[in-house]
Amino acid sequence: MNKLFSTLLILLLIVTHSIASPKDNKKYFRESYIKKTMKKALDWQLKHPKHQLYDWTNGAFYAGVFAAYETTQSPKIWKAMYEMGEANEWKPGPRLHHADDHAICQTYIDMYRISGEKKMIEPFHETFEKFISTPYKGKGIHEITWWWCDALFMAPAAFVKMGVTFQDDTYFEWNDKLWKECYDLLWDKEYHLYARDMSYKWNEPGIEAKKEANGKKIFWSRGNGWVMGGLVRVLSELPADYPNRDFYVTNFREMAESILALQQKDGLWRASLLDPASYPGGEASGSGFYTYALAWGINNGLLDREKYLPAVEKAWVGLNGLIQPDGHVGWCQPIGADPKKNFKAESWEVYGTGAFLLAGSEVIKLDR
Repeated sequence: MNKLFSTLLILLLIVTHSIASPKDNKKYFRESYIKKTMKKALDWQLKHPKHQLYDWTNGAFYAGVFAAYETTQSPKIWKAMYEMGEANEWKPGPRLHHADDHAICQTYIDMYRISGEKKMIEPFHETFEKFISTPYKGKGIHEITWWWCDALFMAPAAFVKMGVTFQDDTYFEWNDKLWKECYDLLWDKEYHLYARDMSYKWNEPGIEAKKEANGKKIFWSRGNGWVMGGLVRVLSELPADYPNRDFYVTNFREMAESILALQQKDGLWRASLLDPASYPGGEASGSGFYTYALAWGINNGLLDREKYLPAVEKAWVGLNGLIQPDGHVGWCQPIGADPKKNFKAESWEVYGTGAFLLAGSEVIKLDR
């Protein structure tokens, strides 16, 4: 009986904690609080480096670091980014055609726009010239260049940022071509979400469909978070009159509609979007990218404020609940290619922090 009483008490405390009053939640939206929390998460992460600095994981992290710099104008953050660039010699990763190895260049370009130091972008410019002159050779499910949905966060923004910076449509054209190939391969017209790669597509000849315990299709939360984050970063750059801009706008709005419907009561999203019951609590990286994307959509007039603002507010409160006492962003699924249950409060990754920082950089702009 005592054990039953203790269990019921714990459940009551959890429910009471999760249903905080609007008054209690106001602090999460104060500018001073957002900046303080972003700095706390960033400081912890900088003290706990992981992976090669040019790695895709750090590409996502430093995208968030730059967003934190824009938000706070902290010289300390600029110094951290500059030291990263110097350590990398401002180079992309070593794989010419692999989108992951282009992700870190987003930060180089953003920094170049402020400092004007050409060394920050010359290596990526040289890499791009080799990229477009060297045929990609892939086989099977890797037949196209960007064959996995994560790629749509990694390379497209770097391409488009270079196109804007140098007023060179070649970068736009290559992004359009490669993104559309990925879209045609992985976009699900029923759910308006992206499969992670061809091995998760249904009704494809020669491919045995993978499915969740509830029999539904597998749509990985972080994978679709990568795409929504990538859409934001492309749309933030493309000129308003760019001929193919509407394709990205439509893709963004369709995904936003689906993601809104899949948000859970705690404001977060589960590692598997269509089978939340089979997975633990809210996952930090996917939820962070969705919060970033939806908040950006409101701030830039692409999403209806009345419809989406409550979801963003719930999501931001939920994300703050994942910050651990030492400052690290917990409940982050480790590196993988599909939903997994292998994470908990202590679980962290640099891209989880990056997603949180990106989210904070847009939530702070909301007109509430």
